[in-house]
Amino acid sequence: MEKILVTSALPYANGPLHIGHVAGAYLPADIFVRFQKLLENDVIYICGTDEHGAPISIKAESEGVSPRDVVDKYHQSIKESFRGLEIEFDNFSGTARPEHHKISQSFFLNLLKKGFITKKTTKQWFDQKLGRFLSDRYIEGICPYCGSEGARGDQCDNCGKLIDALKLKNPISKISGDTPIIKETTHWYLDLPKFEKELREWLETKKYWKDNVRNFIFGWLNEGLIDRAITRDIDWGIPVPVENAEGKVLYVWFDAPIGYISSTMEWAKNIGDPDRWKDYWLDKNTKLIHFLGKDNIPFHTIIWPSMLMEQDDPYVLPHDVPANEYLNLEGQKMSTSRNWTVWVNDYLKYFDGELLRYVLAVNAPETKDSDFNWKDFQTRINSELNNILGNLANRTFVFSEKYFSGSIKKPDHLSEISQDNLNKANELVDQIHESYIKYQVRRVVKLIMDIARLGNKYFDETQPWVTIKNDPELAEETLYVCSELLRIISIAFSPIMPRSMKVLRQMMKLPDKLAWKNLGVQMEKISLNNVKPLFRKIEDKEIEEQIRILKQKQIEEEKGVEHKPEIEFDEFLKLELRIVEIVAAEKILKSNKLLKLKIRLNGESRTVVAGIAASYEPKEIIGKKVVMVMNLKPRRVMGVESQAMILAAHN
Repeated sequence: MEKILVTSALPYANGPLHIGHVAGAYLPADIFVRFQKLLENDVIYICGTDEHGAPISIKAESEGVSPRDVVDKYHQSIKESFRGLEIEFDNFSGTARPEHHKISQSFFLNLLKKGFITKKTTKQWFDQKLGRFLSDRYIEGICPYCGSEGARGDQCDNCGKLIDALKLKNPISKISGDTPIIKETTHWYLDLPKFEKELREWLETKKYWKDNVRNFIFGWLNEGLIDRAITRDIDWGIPVPVENAEGKVLYVWFDAPIGYISSTMEWAKNIGDPDRWKDYWLDKNTKLIHFLGKDNIPFHTIIWPSMLMEQDDPYVLPHDVPANEYLNLEGQKMSTSRNWTVWVNDYLKYFDGELLRYVLAVNAPETKDSDFNWKDFQTRINSELNNILGNLANRTFVFSEKYFSGSIKKPDHLSEISQDNLNKANELVDQIHESYIKYQVRRVVKLIMDIARLGNKYFDETQPWVTIKNDPELAEETLYVCSELLRIISIAFSPIMPRSMKVLRQMMKLPDKLAWKNLGVQMEKISLNNVKPLFRKIEDKEIEEQIRILKQKQIEEEKGVEHKPEIEFDEFLKLELRIVEIVAAEKILKSNKLLKLKIRLNGESRTVVAGIAASYEPKEIIGKKVVMVMNLKPRRVMGVESQAMILAAHN
């Protein structure tokens, strides 16, 4: 029995889950874990939400809530999406929990004590408009290596290279849209070059890793490792546990993978055996397997192993990192900022979660980017699940109920064609086993559907609708062999379609408990129960609706701002626009939207009523300089005469 610890990259708790996430990191892991449980190995599946960092605090500010509120909201949303897709974790935790804070700080202090962390005063991008330093992912510009636009301050998705944020060309703050300035700040850095020799020696042993992962890693190493900042100037995160570190927190990429350990600790406590986590993390025989998208490869194969290598406890290092490529949508790269994606919670309003499991499995981005499109979704469900597998089950069971009252016994002797088909199925099972082990989910689906195709071809060749008239035993043999093929499929396909295969077994009155070793144990008798179609067909109008929704998103994106009617230049010249200073501000009683402002312009003072109370506290805007329309006719608002109008914009 093997001991296996499986993780998936922690989903970020600042938004809902989309199908690109599922295809890259979660469905492949869930399928692998279910397969390992069929093999009766000791396997646990650990995950949780990534709950720290600038995106969380920015989301909180934009929604007028606390970071904790954002984390709780999306943690629950993500859990519900996983439940709808039948992705099952042994533990699903989160990084904004006390135990996680404690072990993350311990990791930092161990590395610091051993000389692998250095303190530096460096320059960093600073957003003057927001008055805050910007983390790398909130700087965007032109990649200094490949010239691609839209490169982040930490990495270019186009060429895959890590970037020194200060080398980005034409940098822009992704939060405010302004051009940031450079300011000095003090941070702690992980001295990655010190790990290079040990990392290379370790990585050279990973000959069995996927080619796309190995190529990515060694391309990275060959360019030379650089120090990596592990702290940030934000107010939501794990405090840096040293003196003179006020306002500094651990960078989210540093504490996130430690979440695998803290989540396993939580699992151990939940099962009443608090030290059980050590059986996995501190046992050299454990196979630690990380499932993730390709953008997370360097963090899990270079930085995370470096962090593990120099801890006081002998943590296991990753056994394998079967990273996947990207899933595109209708031929375009997915973009959450443009809302060009399929959110799982939206999908589940229309379709069964298992149908998505099937389509994402058959089209998994294992070695190259793949594409999800709604027409293909319909074709896969109708032409494959329904017309091949569903058809085999339906024709076998309906015929059995009609002529044998749903009870089929094993023949004393099988004909040559029957035995030949069962032998072919067993050969396919061996290939399925090998493909599961190698994370080749696409191939698994094809091979399983090949068994179903084999059954349909056999059914047609033996013609039970003919033999039932003059040789009922021969017809019964056909039904037995087809039922055997369905039994094999119900086990082999269960990691991908767990609920549907459970329904299939229930129709055949087979035990719920499964094991891969049972595949070779033929049934002596088949008794049918509550026979019904396994799958439903997807109608054209359902797909047309999904395409309409997507196109509407695109139209809204392309449409952009709705403009008011054009005016003549002379009309514009009538406006008196001046920059004024706000010298006083207070809320207006009985109003949630209005502030009363005092403005000053070269000795002149005026009172202005502004509808900005939902966005600004009075104390925040005192001393700010803003643009005012000075020659707008005064009007009374809530009993106060407003003598000018502040200019403001949404989004």
